[in-house]
Amino acid sequence: MSKATTQQATEQLESTFVAPARRLGALNLDYTEKLVAAQFDAVRALTDLGLSQARGWLDVRDAEGLKKAVDAQQKASQDMGERLRGDAEKIMSLSQEYVRESQKLAEDGIKAATPATK
Repeated sequence: MSKATTQQATEQLESTFVAPARRLGALNLDYTEKLVAAQFDAVRALTDLGLSQARGWLDVRDAEGLKKAVDAQQKASQDMGERLRGDAEKIMSLSQEYVRESQKLAEDGIKAATPATK
């Protein structure tokens, strides 16, 4: 094989297989990073909320303190529900973006591979 033929085969291999695999790997890594960050944020927020509630219950000394703790508990439950709903929407959005991008990569890969097979 000549040097030009080897170079052409290497370039075709790079454009057909290696580059798409690298782009897919980068997409997977980016998605995983965003997903883990969202999960850590959710856990941190919910942990902070739970600890805050626990501290509030420690301050109960009388009927008025109990009323404040119960009211705070109801508010915290509402806030937690809203937070969980927002987190679920964020994760759904990330997943939809991932699906769109992976489909685009697959389509680009098919387009790139079609001329190479002819």
